[in-house]
Amino acid sequence: MLHAVIMAGGTGTRFWPASRAASPKQLLSLVGKATMIRQTYDRLDGLVGREQALIVTNRQLVEPIKAQLPELPAEQIVGEPCKRDTAPCIGLAALLVSRNDPDATMVVMPADHVIRSSDRFQAAVLQAVELVEKRPKRIVTFGIQPSYAAEIFGYIQRGAAIDTRGDAAPSYTVKRFREKPNAATAAEYVASGDFFWNSGIFIWKAKTILDALAERQPLILEHLKKIVAAWGTDKQTQVFNEEFSAIEGISIDYAVMEQAQDVAVIVAPYDWDDLGSWLSLARLLGTDKDENTIVGKHLGMNTKGSIIRSTDDHLVVTLGLKDCLIVHTPDATLVANKNDEESIRNIVKQLEQRGMTEYL
Repeated sequence: MLHAVIMAGGTGTRFWPASRAASPKQLLSLVGKATMIRQTYDRLDGLVGREQALIVTNRQLVEPIKAQLPELPAEQIVGEPCKRDTAPCIGLAALLVSRNDPDATMVVMPADHVIRSSDRFQAAVLQAVELVEKRPKRIVTFGIQPSYAAEIFGYIQRGAAIDTRGDAAPSYTVKRFREKPNAATAAEYVASGDFFWNSGIFIWKAKTILDALAERQPLILEHLKKIVAAWGTDKQTQVFNEEFSAIEGISIDYAVMEQAQDVAVIVAPYDWDDLGSWLSLARLLGTDKDENTIVGKHLGMNTKGSIIRSTDDHLVVTLGLKDCLIVHTPDATLVANKNDEESIRNIVKQLEQRGMTEYL
């Protein structure tokens, strides 16, 4: 049976001041009226049932996510006691899913991607499930056809083509996963035609990922098994806190994917964006005649190439600005050079260091 795991534990620091610890970007409506996690869950409608959807987040966000997804059974929202990256998150989900479905197939995805055309997404997932069913130890991911030499994404180098049915998206074996490159290397990747952006969405048998963790990260799996052994007992919270905190965090890319042997990539037949920063809004929402992207009330005079967002009745007026990023919230306003958006993450660190925790 197919199960869906949504990873929703990120903090979204690049989207400060809208994204905060208690309400990070996956709980915000950044593109469209629905929140990111609502859109992600709705994308699965008809593909998996409620009992087969599992959300793994941090403990602080369990109640807000319940409020966003009231139809999802409460036990299907798991709150980690601390942040330990994606490998422990995925391993825990695989163990929980396997309790009642040892032969489970999993589709694992982040909660903050923008994917347009749920129909095409679901068709691609079912195609991936077919590839896994043919070779149960195979891991399948989706590659995004690069539109420019991005330095912010990891890349997948394709190998030989895989035979598929006539209406299916092109599929290939994976030669290698590459980390985020510098500008020159990214340009080489795109020019070669052999590379895709790594979407970070995976399909595999739960047993396959657990076997991989047993081989490459046995200590992590040992801690996770102790957690699941206490699941549903009066010791669940205590064991979860102790064992999960003892894990050394590591991403699934480093823990498994870089050493995985039987991996396939399907060229994604849907529009995708990882919504990684405020600059994403220009790509997704478009620009006006002055190349501005505006969300909310705004009066612009001699303003060009800027991103301006306000979600209430507050009017933002700009005069003589170019390439700026302005984000207004009720208690904090960001004004920055939009091309220096990586520094936004440092704002959160500065707020922490100065004890201004009410703005985190």
